[in-house]
Amino acid sequence: MAESKLHLIDEESKAEIDQWIRKYPQDQKQSAVMAALRIMQDANGGWLTEDLMDAVAEYLEMPKVSVYEVATFYSMYELKPVGRHKICVCTNVSCMLCGSDRIVEHLKGRLGIDFGEITEDGRFSLKEVECLGACGGAPMMQIGRQYYENLTPEKVDEILDALD
Repeated sequence: MAESKLHLIDEESKAEIDQWIRKYPQDQKQSAVMAALRIMQDANGGWLTEDLMDAVAEYLEMPKVSVYEVATFYSMYELKPVGRHKICVCTNVSCMLCGSDRIVEHLKGRLGIDFGEITEDGRFSLKEVECLGACGGAPMMQIGRQYYENLTPEKVDEILDALD
């Protein structure tokens, strides 16, 4: 029998996951998997380890592989460390047509990193995403839970300079 990973979920995270579980029928608590993964990711500095995913599977009484499938399918989950400020830049059609390539090149130059990398100080990471559903404000990026639209290199600099 495998070693329990439940000790990896602190009481605050359990309480938050339980709030999500209560939103579903009693026999469908695995429906809270997306919320549970987000909660655990947030509690772990923005990324999920295999042990944390195993803990979620155990807590929700579901197969580990089912949790892994969710965590690897959705781009909101990170399976390796990220910077304190994870910058997600949309490069899909609307953003591309409105100049996201210019924004990407500016970010890469300013931060000195490429997609999937973290700045040496651990402050920023850069991620390419397919669509964030804000086509009307293209080009756009997301940092944390905040959307930034109608970007220019100058606006990007103002945004980055305002972050801690």
